[in-house]
Parts: sequence; C-alpha cells; structure tokens
Amino acid sequence: MRHDHDADGEHTSSRRAFIRTTSVGMTAALVATSAAGAALAAPVSPAQEARATGRPLAVTPACDGHETPAATEGPLFKPQSPERTDFITPAVSGVRLDLSGIVYDTACKPLPGSLIEFWQCDQNGDYDTAGFSLRGHQYTNSRGAFRLRTIIPRDYWGRWGTRAPHIHTQVQAPGGPVLVTQLYFPDDTQAYGRDFARLNASDRLLNRACTITLAGPQGGGYTGAFDFVIQTTAT
Repeated sequence: MRHDHDADGEHTSSRRAFIRTTSVGMTAALVATSAAGAALAAPVSPAQEARATGRPLAVTPACDGHETPAATEGPLFKPQSPERTDFITPAVSGVRLDLSGIVYDTACKPLPGSLIEFWQCDQNGDYDTAGFSLRGHQYTNSRGAFRLRTIIPRDYWGRWGTRAPHIHTQVQAPGGPVLVTQLYFPDDTQAYGRDFARLNASDRLLNRACTITLAGPQGGGYTGAFDFVIQTTAT
C-alpha cells in the first residue's frame, strides 16, 4: 500500500521529553554504554572515509561550527523505534548503504551519547507505517561517531508531488534540543534506474547542504558519510 508523505505534521515527542528530563546519572550511563560498544561498532569519520577512497569532502567538509540545516519532520515519524544500527532484514532489499559520521557541537567538539533517529522509505518508495522496518535509533559512541547499515531509499509520489530520495533524521545531544533534518543523495547516485539529478532538481524541500557524500557503487552498494553539527542548549 502506498502512502502520501512529508506534509507538516504534529511532532510526537515521547522520547524527546524523556531525554530532556533524564537525570545526570542516566546521561552518564548512556555515555558509558556507548563507550563500551565503541570497540565493536568502530565507526570511522568522513575524513577517514575520504582518505581511504581518495575522494574529496566537498559536500560535508570538516566541522565549521555551522549547525546542520533543519527540515520538516513530516507526518510519519513513529516513537519507540528499536535501538539498532542495522536496518537490513530478509524483508528489506535494495541498493545497500553504509552510512557513518560524527555528531559535533557548534564548537566542533564530538558529542558522545547523542541520540540519532533514522526513518526512511524502501526500494519501492513506501514507508512502513504498521511496524518499524527501516526505522530505528542509536547513540553515538565515545568519539561521537555513528554507523548505519541500510539501503538507499527510492523517490516516492503522492498528493504533494514527487520527493527525491532522502532519509529523515533527528539528532539530539543528551538533554539538548532536537535537530530534525533530512539527508539527500548526489545527482550521480545510481539506484533503481532513477534519475537522481532530475529528482533532486524537482524537489522543493531539498537542501544541498544536507547531501550525503558517497563512494561507489562497489559490490552493489555505496559507502556514505555525513557529519551533523547541533546545538547542545536551547537558544
């Protein structure tokens, strides 16, 4: 079943309210838990990805202190998603994407224990509104790093027209305000036989500053990098 997407909707905020009211002890526990799992997750920064592949970081340069641009949340955010870093299941097919990066504050200091929520449509342009396929949250490790194993979403269409492929994201430092944004893909991305340049150009909500840096395709998938810069206190 196809669903219309991305109209402005009410912000469901159960997890956000929880984090804002969490005690100092709970925040410390989250950071400790993230640090303990750092050796297993071992994400790498966009700069490391760039050095390994020989590609420049023109889209997501080193932190310059400017906050990542915000975007509409849309009506399809679901609270209480599972905590996980891997969206690939037997029911999920598509062009693979390994996305990694760092969450910084506006002083370019990495932020351990930050909450990152991702949700996206599938290879057919549909969101899972009954369950939590291609939905989940995670916490940055002791270096402020994250990694997500997922697929490149397809474009979709509905009463608001066609949207370019994108990934919805919420990012929040412990006790801080929530940044809601959307991540996009370069014009030369190859997936599902779609013309990403045309789709990007026709999407009135697209912000080029939120374009993921991609390497590939290689082995049927892409490696992506994106760094977030967020506020840690309300302004």
